[in-house]
Amino acid sequence: MITMNEEQIMDLYGMDDAIRDVAGVLDSLAAGKVENPVRTVIEFPDRSASVLYMPCADLADGIATNKTVTIFPENPQSNGLPTTQGVVLVTDATDGRHLAMLNASYLTRLRTGAMSGLATDRLAGKDASVLCVIGTGGMAYEQVLGVLAVREIREILLVNPTESKAQAFGERLRNEGRIGEEVKMEIIRDVDEAVKRADIINCATRSETPVFDGAAVQPGTHVNGVGSYLPHMREVDVEFISRCSKIVADDRHGVMEEAGELIHADRETGWSFDDLHGELVHLVTGKVPGRERKEEITFFKCVGAAYYDLAVAKGVYRKAEKEHRGMRADV
Repeated sequence: MITMNEEQIMDLYGMDDAIRDVAGVLDSLAAGKVENPVRTVIEFPDRSASVLYMPCADLADGIATNKTVTIFPENPQSNGLPTTQGVVLVTDATDGRHLAMLNASYLTRLRTGAMSGLATDRLAGKDASVLCVIGTGGMAYEQVLGVLAVREIREILLVNPTESKAQAFGERLRNEGRIGEEVKMEIIRDVDEAVKRADIINCATRSETPVFDGAAVQPGTHVNGVGSYLPHMREVDVEFISRCSKIVADDRHGVMEEAGELIHADRETGWSFDDLHGELVHLVTGKVPGRERKEEITFFKCVGAAYYDLAVAKGVYRKAEKEHRGMRADV
């Protein structure tokens, strides 16, 4: 069995790999070759924390995975541990061998960024160049990488309650060579001002109330929402949802159970889940169209699904095998 920690995986596998592999597993999903049981979520309300168990199998490829991920938002302040921690077990579905045990924290962030990248590529304007980032916590960095992979961004607007964290976030983008000096970076206190200037908006917060005024979103804007993943969380308001021309879900079942802003809109307004434009699989495989008019406002809502984790875990395992990377151990 191959075992790999986060540093080893980050050295091996990046955003371009993830975008390719997520698109590939969506082809298998469209062909009816993915088994994706309902994930199990155990909540710990006293800590606002969750543990998720997410099994999946790609029958076309003979690979199964099972991810266990924990989300403990108090960790960074209380004990210095990351908010999200996880492992994923990769299994050969033809003979039952367990092939790899991979750290899943980075892979969770990376596959989510790849999903937003795929959605952005099809829903954002081709000339979109101004990215607004609302929330610069653990999930936000790879979200930016996903957008940078598919659009030529000229300006990044950072919005975060703690400005020093936004500053550190921007410095990391520059120091790691993700953006050049030609890309402008600005920290903005007024979120609605940033929203009005943006072509693309990334939301990655755990907010229980909308983080911007939906009326501030300009025609032609695309929004990626990945932070709220429980029914009581809401990153966008009903005004924004009512203005959207197209709302695409990463997984219909998942958003119906977990996407708080869409659940609220379905219960309290005239919007319903029947109004979804489609799922990411439909967008990537061409079953539904992407952006059709310049003035459309579009929204990609993501709560996660096991087949996205399968895509990147399988990709890491295969690349590690090919390049003789990782630690080998009998378990």
